[in-house]
Amino acid sequence: MANKKQKVLFNIIGLGVIILLSLPLLSKLKFKKTVPMKDYTLSEEELIRHIKLAINPQFENWILFKNGTYIIIENTADSKEIERQGIEKMKKFGTIEYGGAGGDFSIIDLNRTQGWVVSGHGYGMYTYVHPSELVDENPQELEIGLYGRKKRGKDGYAPKVIYIASKKNTLEDTNSQK
Repeated sequence: MANKKQKVLFNIIGLGVIILLSLPLLSKLKFKKTVPMKDYTLSEEELIRHIKLAINPQFENWILFKNGTYIIIENTADSKEIERQGIEKMKKFGTIEYGGAGGDFSIIDLNRTQGWVVSGHGYGMYTYVHPSELVDENPQELEIGLYGRKKRGKDGYAPKVIYIASKKNTLEDTNSQK
């Protein structure tokens, strides 16, 4: 019994020594506390153009929010229903819940336009990130994802629809409807 306790104590002491010896090395590392972002936002027209190129053409019914989050809506082509379902999904899945499923994300590199799409919790919900929105010319996936989640969070807390695409109707600008 004493032998087991001695081994555990020895392991704890050894781990403590390793940590103490590592502190000078850890202090030299630089960790980014926030995602560096430029004070740049795309115009609504630029954003709509990029989303049209980013989205898979097979999805004809979708809604776009002010900060670049768009939601694919299935089983309806009625623009009012697309708007209702989109706002409902945005309020349910758009807000940020770090540590939970709402904070998870994945990055999709785009082929037909510049930038990335950040997906996460909430089926059919994506946020577009343009390279000009980030400071680093070659950003890491974590930076892209966190920035996309920040934009999605803004859309979740204050959803403002800027565009609705519908198979039933021609693509329409919701600002001109209201």
